[in-house]
Amino acid sequence: MSAPYLLIDAGNSRVKWALVHADGTQTHSGTFSHGGQLVKGTGDPLQSRHEPEWSTLPAPGSAWLSNVAGEAAARRIDAFIDRRWPGLARTTIRSAAQQCGVTNAYTTPTQLGSDRWAGMIGARATFPGEPLLIATFGTATTLEALNADGVFVGGLIAPGWSLMMRSLGEHTAQLPTLDANAARGLLDGDSTGTSQSTPLARTAWFATDTPRSLSSGCALAQIGLIERMWRDLQDEWKVSVRLVVSGGAAGELVQALRVPYTRHDSLVLAGLALIAAQSANPPTDAHPA
Repeated sequence: MSAPYLLIDAGNSRVKWALVHADGTQTHSGTFSHGGQLVKGTGDPLQSRHEPEWSTLPAPGSAWLSNVAGEAAARRIDAFIDRRWPGLARTTIRSAAQQCGVTNAYTTPTQLGSDRWAGMIGARATFPGEPLLIATFGTATTLEALNADGVFVGGLIAPGWSLMMRSLGEHTAQLPTLDANAARGLLDGDSTGTSQSTPLARTAWFATDTPRSLSSGCALAQIGLIERMWRDLQDEWKVSVRLVVSGGAAGELVQALRVPYTRHDSLVLAGLALIAAQSANPPTDAHPA
């Protein structure tokens, strides 16, 4: 068996990684943080307080990265790779007009975030031939509408749940500053992450203290956006649309959904694996990526 790919999804708050073979078999995976983890004032990517545990991993053949976290994060990840596997070939992906069965309808295709692009490729392969609405609950909440032909027709970007709460605290005089960790537990009800969990009663969201009011209001702002767009897509396309949810805040927020959904938290890594495999064995009729 050939050497696996090292896949890296560098988001705004954390980094997810996996070792995956060309046939899609995943052998190792993990996460590490980069938000606020560098020693203050040094800017040295080697002085991170939280690093990936790669010391016992087999050597990958190449690394494939999606990075939306900026140049500092890129340097830090490069340093980790070079420390463990000096000189390892690596590719940081960019969105394309067409790739792996997905067509990008962005006016300027390369302006689409690489995480969103890889996530759509992963979703298309996981649910082939299905119309999809992909909702990712991260630092930002993003939605992508992907029709049954694999055409990304457009999307939306909104502040994420934690960012909404933090913004209210930082820009008002009397509201507390909450993040997802502080707000976790303020939302009552089942958070199993399955579409069979029982939604909370509507009246349960009317809170009787400020922290719960803030947490619930920001949660419902997220959910209302997603449910509205899911219903609008179904009305416009006249077909059943699968809602696929993912992201770090999904566990807290899906309990509020009143529409069916599917949870999938590795869409970006799945898309990276497909991009890497296609690059190694490009189809003869492939469009340039």
